[in-house]
Amino acid sequence: MRLKYLREKKNITQQRLAIDLNINQNTVSRYESGKRQADYQTLIKIADYFDVSLDYLLERTSNPARYKD
Repeated sequence: MRLKYLREKKNITQQRLAIDLNINQNTVSRYESGKRQADYQTLIKIADYFDVSLDYLLERTSNPARYKD
């Protein structure tokens, strides 16, 4: 998952991201290290937060563009 890359690109700390997503900072750390996988709802929150597609977040594409209605 590109979480760490996206977070560092925006100069956001793990703590800030955790607060903004209403999750624990240790959970963010575990997502970034691959020790834990986010559930579907959390993946959507993260993708929305960084305005990227789920496929980009999950490294299935190099195009960060989201589908917009």
